[in-house]
Amino acid sequence: MSITFRVPSIACEACANTITKAVRNENPEATISIDVSTKIVTVETNVSEETVRKIIEGVGHTVES
Repeated sequence: MSITFRVPSIACEACANTITKAVRNENPEATISIDVSTKIVTVETNVSEETVRKIIEGVGHTVES
């Protein structure tokens, strides 16, 4: 399943790396694509949208609905 979020708190590539590592810790098979300029995070995963949202928020980022 593909999940897309707008994460306005992404400021740089380091932010993207933090989110990628956090999602992969929970779901190693996930495919994560992050566009820093548009602040869009797309995750291909088997876990729920709510779980991915909590992972991103858990590393200090804001997820827009």
